[in-house]
Amino acid sequence: MTDSSVRYEERDAIAIITINRPEKLNTLTEAVVQGVADAIDTATASRPVRSIVLRGEGRVLTAGYDLVAGEDGGWTNPYDAPSAPPRAGAWDPVRDMQFMGKNVERFMKIWHCPKPVIGQIHGWAVGGATDLVLCCDQLFMADDAFIGYAPSRIFGTPTTMIWVYRLSLEHAKQFLLTGEAIDAQTAFRIGLVSKVYPAAEIAARVEEHAQRFANIPGNQLALNKLLINQAFENMGLRTTQLLGTLFDGITRHTEEAYRWAESFSEKGFREVISERDRPWGDYGERKK
Repeated sequence: MTDSSVRYEERDAIAIITINRPEKLNTLTEAVVQGVADAIDTATASRPVRSIVLRGEGRVLTAGYDLVAGEDGGWTNPYDAPSAPPRAGAWDPVRDMQFMGKNVERFMKIWHCPKPVIGQIHGWAVGGATDLVLCCDQLFMADDAFIGYAPSRIFGTPTTMIWVYRLSLEHAKQFLLTGEAIDAQTAFRIGLVSKVYPAAEIAARVEEHAQRFANIPGNQLALNKLLINQAFENMGLRTTQLLGTLFDGITRHTEEAYRWAESFSEKGFREVISERDRPWGDYGERKK
């Protein structure tokens, strides 16, 4: 692992994957998404590793996709034909779905990994990054952290759509229709996370839990994880992800979405986001 935006290390039987863009609140770029996917592959292939921890450097796990990186985000569509570039201003829904589907495939490496993956949520995990985070097998959360999908208000739907499989129908609608931020205590109460610890202890507690898997044979871990995952796949996870990825593209190409994105240049990115979140009093206020 050489990409500085994602660090990989092994400690005894634990692989630790760290998103390393603290100056950008660990927002997701092409390099970050690919770096996490590569790190999962590395941990999967490592015989000593029994469990994996996903965390972020600095004060947050991740603040979602980097929406202001532009070309610096490095995003490319591997399905584009060089001889047939898309018409300027046109939207191709299949091309969009394939593009976002590439990210879903990489996020789902966590789901398919035969080893337990523990997500460490500190600060916050919001927006499109929850598509990555919720693929983890277990989530541990700092007591002052938040998680949520604010793009539900405009400009997005979850693509891996693990939300609905980790929550009851009532809570899935409560938090996905509104994009409301979920604090740690609420996340624990509704069964979204396994444990809540003081922020100062979260890293040590996660590693302590991850170390417990060292004494369980790898084949036991792989088979039990596969069995659990299969139950959710039988409930239609793949179909839900297909629709979520397609609908995500649609929500970014409505008249309202175009006007919202255009307002970035008029008002500034931070002000537009703040206006979106201000009525809910969460992302714009509680996380400053």
